Amino acid sequence: MSDGSALLRVLSYNIRSMRDDTDALARVIRACAPDLVLVQEAPRFFRWRKKLARLARAADLVILTGGATAAGPAILCGLRATVERTEDVLLPLTPGLHRRGFATAVVRFGGARVGVLSCHLSLQKDERYDQGGMLLDRLAALGVEHAIAGGDLNERPHGRTFERLADNLQDCWAVAPWGSEYTSTPTDPHQRIDAIFATKGIEVLSCGVPLDQPGITETDLRAATDHLPVLAALRVPAS
Repeated sequence: MSDGSALLRVLSYNIRSMRDDTDALARVIRACAPDLVLVQEAPRFFRWRKKLARLARAADLVILTGGATAAGPAILCGLRATVERTEDVLLPLTPGLHRRGFATAVVRFGGARVGVLSCHLSLQKDERYDQGGMLLDRLAALGVEHAIAGGDLNERPHGRTFERLADNLQDCWAVAPWGSEYTSTPTDPHQRIDAIFATKGIEVLSCGVPLDQPGITETDLRAATDHLPVLAALRVPAS
């Protein structure tokens, strides 16, 4: 943009460790033409890097950070991005529960500098609430004016963790709803448990499940994974 701002397409998507139709998954991601993909449940075990790299290549993207090193969250990006730094963060482990983590990065798109975080929060409500606070702390620790966070929250909008995030960040669907709302499940969409958030200075142009996006079919959405993706169009001011 002439004012130095950047128009970004940000996708958040739980890909269930690529255990479903990976060709359909790649077609969905590629049709969204994202600049950033906030992935949850990236492959974490045998040859996980090769599997994630194969998906990125099929979707015309590259791996930015994350995967097994973040306990599942990852970030993919297009070649427009200039990477400043990345960090994968493992969260405190509660005995008997799954390890959780954040994939984080600071990137530039032209004159705009933005922090990025992908998350997959706990199924246990108290741990999830604590992780919501850690997410806000981690965004602040990135040391950037503008930041985007997204992922599978394992909670609906009226839950206390979701509300904690929405009280401090813009819930992009609530600000500029577009497409469809519900992200779970593809065969019976009835709840919004996946979301994209942005800090206050970012302009939210649209956000929602891209059901009518050219190149996306209901067949592919059902075959790709057990969540529906969330796509946001955001304008990030120049730094």
